[in-house]
Amino acid sequence: MLKTTPNLHADLDSILITEQRLKRRLKKLGEEITEAYEDKEITAISIINGAIFFTADLLRKIHRPVRLDCIRVSSYRNHTTSKEKPQILDTLRLNVAKQHILLIDDILDTGKTLSVVAKLLKKRRPASLKTCVLLDKQGRREVDFEADFVGFKIPDNFVVGYGLDFAERYRNLPDIGILKPSLQNPPEWG
Repeated sequence: MLKTTPNLHADLDSILITEQRLKRRLKKLGEEITEAYEDKEITAISIINGAIFFTADLLRKIHRPVRLDCIRVSSYRNHTTSKEKPQILDTLRLNVAKQHILLIDDILDTGKTLSVVAKLLKKRRPASLKTCVLLDKQGRREVDFEADFVGFKIPDNFVVGYGLDFAERYRNLPDIGILKPSLQNPPEWG
């Protein structure tokens, strides 16, 4: 017998970006990236887990040859703010020297994660390095870093859904919403 699942949307104060709006913006973002890379092959590097949904959908909208690798970085853990320096947990498998890299992340807020990963990738001597983020939360920037491609600029609210999580929950929501403040404390979940 199947257990009923809770309505995760009930944990949201509001929906910030609907699934339909996400699809429309991803199509345009794919067109922008396709045009920017002209006839070049792209080596997409996705910062996971958060960017997995965004990366999968975005790459289907890019009309250039694409190689894909992932890098795992930890910075939030079970908190709503980045508590420490981003830590590289798992690194690349592909050789990215002389490649045109598109670094993809779900959200740019403090800038710490993208700054650390971009610096790491530059040491591997790519032909070029551009960054793409689904969400840009400029009000939280602590490091001077701007993305080359941005899906949406958003206010300083804690958001979940479409890959974005709180304590590894809510990633599977098809929309992006603002998590209720009462649920933004470190959980007692096991």
